[in-house]
Amino acid sequence: MKFMHLADLHLGKRVHEQSMTDDQRYILDEICALTEKEAPDAVIIAGDVYDKGIPSTEAMEIFDDFLVGLSKKKISVMVIAGNHDSAERLSFGSRLIEASGIHICPAYDGKTVRYTLEDENGPVNVYLLPFIKPSNVRAVHPDAEINSYTDAVKVAVSDMNVNAAERNVLVAHQFVTGAKTCDSEELTIGGLDNVDAGVFDDFDYVALGHIHSPQFIESGNKRIRYCGTPLKYSFSEARQHKSVTIAELGKKGELDVRLVPLTPKRDMVEIKGKYEEITARSYYIDREFDPERDYFRITLTDDTDVLNGMERLRVFYKNLLRLDYENERTAGGGETGGLTVEKTKSPLELFAEFFAGQYGAEMTNEQAEYMRSLISNIWEGKDETD
Repeated sequence: MKFMHLADLHLGKRVHEQSMTDDQRYILDEICALTEKEAPDAVIIAGDVYDKGIPSTEAMEIFDDFLVGLSKKKISVMVIAGNHDSAERLSFGSRLIEASGIHICPAYDGKTVRYTLEDENGPVNVYLLPFIKPSNVRAVHPDAEINSYTDAVKVAVSDMNVNAAERNVLVAHQFVTGAKTCDSEELTIGGLDNVDAGVFDDFDYVALGHIHSPQFIESGNKRIRYCGTPLKYSFSEARQHKSVTIAELGKKGELDVRLVPLTPKRDMVEIKGKYEEITARSYYIDREFDPERDYFRITLTDDTDVLNGMERLRVFYKNLLRLDYENERTAGGGETGGLTVEKTKSPLELFAEFFAGQYGAEMTNEQAEYMRSLISNIWEGKDETD
C-alpha cells in the first residue's frame, strides 16, 4: 500500500508581505504530475491546508484545482484540518464529494473517521485525526482526566479501538516531543502543546503535519514522520531540501519510506557581504541562484547603513524580501544595538538606552518628555487621545 504524504500547504501565505500563491500553484501542479509516476493508492494531506481559518478566494481556488486534478487521476485523497484551518469550513460539502474519492475529515466530535483500503496483504486502516486541543477532547469526554495535549491525543486514540494485529495509519497534526522547529511555525510557548510519541504505538505509520522541517521523530525509526512543507516559508528553511514523502506498507511490520525532491519555481537564498561586493556583476553571474527569479535575504556588512538600501539592492536582486545589517551598530545586541535589559531599570531608561544604541546620540529633553508622557499613559491603561 503506497501513500504520498503531504502537509502544511499554507495556501494563501505571505512571506515578508510577498504573496506565495504563484509559487504554491506551481508546486501543487508539480506534485499532481508526480502522482502519475508514483501512482500512490492515496494522497494524505496532514493539515494546514490554508494559512488562515478564513482563506482567500485565490487560496481556495488553488486547492480546488489541486483536488480536481487528483480526482481526475482516480487517486483517493485524505485531508485533515491543522491549527491554521477552520475544520468546519474545510470540511464543508465533504459528504457530497466523497464519491469522487476526496475525503475531508470533519471537526473532531469524539468520533475519528476511519477509511479501510485493501491490497494483496489485507486491510490498511487509515484514521484521520484533525488538530485537537485538550479543550476539544474534554468537551466530548467530560469525565476523562485531560491535563495536557498528550492526555488529549491519548484519549482520542483510545476511542479509535485500533486493532493492532492489522496495519494502521494515523494522519494527525500535532507537535510531537523531539521535533526540530523553524521560524515559520506557530507553537505554544514553553512546549505546552507537546505530545509524547508513545501514544502512537499501535500505528504502523504516523503521517504528521505541523512542523515545517522534514524529519523522523525517532532516529533510525521511520514510523513517525513529518513530511515538512512543499515550499520554504522562512529564511530559516533556506538550506532545507523540500520533498514529498512516499510511505509504502508491505506485510505487517514492513515499512519503506523515501523522499521525492521538489523543485520550486523560486528558491529562498541568503547572501552576506558588503554592498559594493554583492552588487558587482562578477559576484552573482553564473551562481546557482538567479537574481531575477529567487527570493533573497541580504545581510550587508558595510560599516554604515546604505541609504535606501532595499530600493538600491532590488535593482540587482528583484525579489529582495529582507535586508539586515551586520556591523558595529548591530554587533552584540541584535535589533536592540547592544541593549542590556535589567529589571531594575525603568521603561524610560530602557528606551533611552535603545535610542542611544540605534542613533548614537542621547534623546533631547523634548523627546525624553514626550516618551515619559507616552509611557505614563500606557502604564495607566489610557490612550493618548483620552
